[in-house]
Amino acid sequence: MTQENQNPIPEQENLAAESNTENSTTATETPAVKTPEQEIAELNQKVSDLQDNFLRAKAEAENIRRRAVEDIAKAHKFAIESFAEHLVPVTDSLYAALSTDAGDAKAFKEGLEITLKQLLAAFEKGRMTEINPSVGDKFDPHHHQAIASVPSEQDANTVVSVLQRGYTVADRVLRPALVTVSAPK
Repeated sequence: MTQENQNPIPEQENLAAESNTENSTTATETPAVKTPEQEIAELNQKVSDLQDNFLRAKAEAENIRRRAVEDIAKAHKFAIESFAEHLVPVTDSLYAALSTDAGDAKAFKEGLEITLKQLLAAFEKGRMTEINPSVGDKFDPHHHQAIASVPSEQDANTVVSVLQRGYTVADRVLRPALVTVSAPK
């Protein structure tokens, strides 16, 4: 061995002495070493707690899923409720018209026009709009259904007549308007 290896450097001696004092204070502050049985018991307790938390979280997730399914079912079942509330006064007006013995056709027609206005207002409140193209409008296959193609003086593929009005609900076509279109020349 060389001289350097046999005699440690004074700085190293100081560091070694400091680490020895730290170790002695730490040993007195830390609790006694646990036995393997104590460690096993603690780990089993932690596993038990984690299993319990897992089961609770799983049950909560299942409850949330079940409530969501019920909410969706209720939404489907009662989605039409607000629209139906707007239609009830129209039904009342129709029953009132049928129960009267008015012989005047003009008064009966006026009553029907008022009832039709009520119905259209109910459609508007339910976000339902009418598709009623004018004669000469360009045929739109997204909103119109052509029943026939007839010779006409109009441009090709334009509406000649409307056989039945169509309807949309919130920009989705419920029923396209039935139309006849002009044939190509």
